[in-house]
Amino acid sequence: MPHPHRTWHPKKLANSKWTAVLPQQREKHFMVVAVEADAEDAQLIKQVTLEAVLSKRHFTLHWSALADTRQWQPGWL
Repeated sequence: MPHPHRTWHPKKLANSKWTAVLPQQREKHFMVVAVEADAEDAQLIKQVTLEAVLSKRHFTLHWSALADTRQWQPGWL
């Protein structure tokens, strides 16, 4: 599956809040705790690490997964 060619500014994405559309294990609210940028271009984001607010569990995913409105909504709803 090709990833969209959309860029997020790392300073805007870091510490941003997200809501899972289909929560699992009661984990609904997440915060971006780490942003991995491209080694050659710091403006291009490779992946992000999310932390579940409830359980403090971390997981890493490609940044474009956050653009999928079927899975994620920006902010805490």
